[in-house]
Amino acid sequence: MKGTAPPGARNEREAANWVRGMFSRVARRYDVANHVLSFNIDRLWRARTVRRVRPILDRPAARVLDICCGTGDLTLALARECRTPVLGSDFCHPMLVAARAKVARRRARAGLFEADTLHLPLRDASLDLVTVAFGFRNLANYRAGLAEMRRVLGPGGMAAILEFSEPPNAVFAALYHLYSRRILPLIGGALSGSRDAYTYLPESVRKFPSAEELAEEMRRAGFREVRYERFTGGIVALHLGVRPPPLPPPSAPSPALPSPTPC
Repeated sequence: MKGTAPPGARNEREAANWVRGMFSRVARRYDVANHVLSFNIDRLWRARTVRRVRPILDRPAARVLDICCGTGDLTLALARECRTPVLGSDFCHPMLVAARAKVARRRARAGLFEADTLHLPLRDASLDLVTVAFGFRNLANYRAGLAEMRRVLGPGGMAAILEFSEPPNAVFAALYHLYSRRILPLIGGALSGSRDAYTYLPESVRKFPSAEELAEEMRRAGFREVRYERFTGGIVALHLGVRPPPLPPPSAPSPALPSPTPC
């Protein structure tokens, strides 16, 4: 449970720089490639995620942040259902430029800012919901990412991680691997102009923790009520976890009663 390992990266800083550069190269054609490669099912995955976190979105003053927001698809989906403006953050400037254009076109109630997910410029316990769609896998340190998500969530706040996963069915997994490792790089490279980005994608999924392992890491990070749900045969999994309220301080011991004075 370390973090993404792009080709040639020797440490977390180099891994983060590689990921930022890769997304900068594909930002202009990112949405087109995603929708084509997923046969538009990625829209359904995001819609299901919004439905699962609706109890938080329905709070009168919900404070919501979509980290690693990319071009803003999940941010916009959340904003359509939330009573208050939604925030989105990413550390890749060209992706945020694309997201800002979409927010402006749709007049969405969403605010965007540039930030590293491992070092969010937010106070402790300042949010009710933190989401991430297909970005957690690209973090240079997964445990640090979970710790940062927990830090900014208030008691009762929820973390939602939508991420690619390994299908549990062996036959379906073999077909998925054939598509993701042979066909996806060809189509993704042609659409985006960067084949290395779509060669990295299936490799990063292969190295990413399983759904069970990620759930266990969320528990270790201090989340409670952790659960996950697989979509589309298990190629995607949605993990949910809640930051519990702080433990009450231990009660002071009762003072000892004085010994009775003998008559």
